[in-house]
Amino acid sequence: MMTKLKNEYTILIEKDEDGYYVGSVPILPGCHSQARSVGQLMERMEEAIALWLDVEQETDPNPLEWVGVQKLVV
Repeated sequence: MMTKLKNEYTILIEKDEDGYYVGSVPILPGCHSQARSVGQLMERMEEAIALWLDVEQETDPNPLEWVGVQKLVV
């Protein structure tokens, strides 16, 4: 039986002016979702990541490599 490898993704979470939590995955351009709670957002992000990966496998076999997060004060 073949097991599918799991990957870990960093999710950036913001709260918008309407009180919704908005999540995005920096390493997966365009992969984002929103929800009323962080718990619900994480469920939706798992689904969004799976869908993103399904589409990306069809178009580009070499995804970006996560490097890190930097802060810049201007």
